[in-house]
Amino acid sequence: MTDVTLRAMTRADLPAVHLLEQVLFPDDAWSEQMLAEELAGQPATRHYVVAEEPGGEIVGYAGLAAAGAQADVQTIGVRAERRGAGIGAALLTELMDEASRRNAEAVFLEVRADNPAARRLYERFGFFEVGIRKRYYQPADVDAVVMCRRLERRPVGFTRGNT
Repeated sequence: MTDVTLRAMTRADLPAVHLLEQVLFPDDAWSEQMLAEELAGQPATRHYVVAEEPGGEIVGYAGLAAAGAQADVQTIGVRAERRGAGIGAALLTELMDEASRRNAEAVFLEVRADNPAARRLYERFGFFEVGIRKRYYQPADVDAVVMCRRLERRPVGFTRGNT
């Protein structure tokens, strides 16, 4: 992962991210307009990042929605030939760090039931299954596994241990 840099996604990245989205998720890819609408919420309720190679090629991207005490992983995508190099883990780490910065108490996500590699990644990060959304991914009729990870919140102010 040393040759890849994470940075905030910008509107200029949308064509490249959308192209990658279509390759990674051909049945249910978000439109460029949907991605633009997500970016419009940044930084108020959204946090989107890209993984970029030194030459400027985007090889991955991820997004988080956060409101109140809850955050939701909106998307994570990594080019197929770059999977297994730690890019997905770096993107997820960035999203989890952002959720913590926003004082979220829990992070939720949906993952395709037929994507065991993604499920293993999320489980390594402490996510656990909380439910199933039947036939969530269309038109493929694939269930979504809903997963959650609780975040530790540190006390603010005085506690018995530091008085």
